[in-house]
Amino acid sequence: MALTPFTKQQLLPQEETLEVTPQKSDLFIGIPKETSYQERRICLTPDAVSSLVSHGHRVMIESGAGIAASYCDKEYSDAGAEITADTKKVFGCPILLKVEPLTMKEIEMVNPSTIVISAIQLKTRKKEYFEALAKKKVTGLAFEYIKDEDGSYPAVKTLSEIAGTASILIASELMINNDFGKGLLFGNITGVAPTEVVILGAGTVGEFAARSALGLGASIKVFDNSITKLRRLQQNLGNRIFTSTIQPKSLLKALRRCDVAIGAMRGKDRCPVVVSETMVEHMKRGAVVVDVSIDMGGCFETSEVTTHEKPTFIKHNVVHYCVPNIPSRYSKSASLSISNIISPYLLQIAENGGIEPAIRMDKGLRNGVYLYHGILTNKTISEWFNLPDNDINLIVF
Repeated sequence: MALTPFTKQQLLPQEETLEVTPQKSDLFIGIPKETSYQERRICLTPDAVSSLVSHGHRVMIESGAGIAASYCDKEYSDAGAEITADTKKVFGCPILLKVEPLTMKEIEMVNPSTIVISAIQLKTRKKEYFEALAKKKVTGLAFEYIKDEDGSYPAVKTLSEIAGTASILIASELMINNDFGKGLLFGNITGVAPTEVVILGAGTVGEFAARSALGLGASIKVFDNSITKLRRLQQNLGNRIFTSTIQPKSLLKALRRCDVAIGAMRGKDRCPVVVSETMVEHMKRGAVVVDVSIDMGGCFETSEVTTHEKPTFIKHNVVHYCVPNIPSRYSKSASLSISNIISPYLLQIAENGGIEPAIRMDKGLRNGVYLYHGILTNKTISEWFNLPDNDINLIVF
C-alpha cells in the first residue's frame, strides 16, 4: 500500500463544510457633542437615526449634539434615539461616531475595544494620539480612507463638492461688501461685463466652483498641471472653457484681470504655492481670493489661516478668505451628506454580523480601517509617525 500522510478516516469521502452565514448583530452607537473649535456638524441626521432604530439598533446622543446643525434633541428622541446629558455614558458606547477626531481627554473616557468612526485629519494629529488609541485596543475607521465601489473616496468627495460650491457663494458675498468690496454683482447682466474668475486646481473643489460660477454667468479660467484633470473637468461641465497648465506668465495675466481667484490645489504633504506675493500685488484693488487649500497650507503666498468669526483680511488691497473648515459653515448640508454616506455602512456592518465580517467582505470599508484592535494597519500613518504597521489583509481573514 502506498505511503500517505492521511489516516484511513481522512481518506474516506468527507461531507462538505459550508460557511455559516453570520448572524445579524445589533449595534449600539454613541454620538457625543463635538467639542472642536468651530465644528458644527453631526454624523447622523434624525432620519438616519430613525432608519437605524427601525432595524433594531440603539443610538445614544449627547444632549445638544445636533443644535449647531439645526437639529434639536426632540427630533432625535422622536426618531428613537436615547438622549443623555452624561458625556461619559455616551463615550461608553461600543461604537462611537464623531465628525472630528477624538481628543486625548476623550480617549481616556473610551472603553477598551471600542469601534471609533470619525475623520482623522492626519496633518493635525500627533504620534501620542495613535499610541493612546492602540493602548485602548480601539478599532478605528477614518472617513477620509473609506472607498466606494469605483475606488473614489465618498466622504472627501462630498465635502469637496460643498467647499467648491461654497467658495463661489462666499466670493459673491465678499464682492458686495461695502467697506472694501467693489459693489459688484457676481454674474452676467446684459450690457455689463461678466465677473472674471480664476480657479486654481481642476479636482472636485475646482469642478464644483466652476459649475457654480458658470451657473451665475461668470467667465472662468481654470489652471492645473494635469491635462487629464482639465480634460475631465471640461467633459463633466459639458462646456468648453478656458483651461491651461500653470505657467507664471499666463497665470499672472489672468490674475491681473480677474475679480475672484479660487485656490483649490492639492498636494501630497503640503499644497504647492502657485501664486506668489508679487502676483497678488498685481491683482485689482478689491479683488477676492478664496483659498480653499488653506487646510494644506494654501496655494497663495499671502494666505493666512482665518476663522468663521473673522474670516477675511486685506493684503495688497485684495480681500483674502482663508477659513480651513468651509463645509462646517453649511453645517446642515454637510451633516446630511456625511449621514448619507455613513448610515448605509452602519446597516451593512450590522447585516454582516459585526465589524469583523464587514471589513472582511467589503474592500472599501477595509481601506478605511487604520487601527484594528489596537494594531496600526495604515501605511501612510506608520510612515508619517514612524510607527510599526501591519497589513490588514494578513490579520483579517
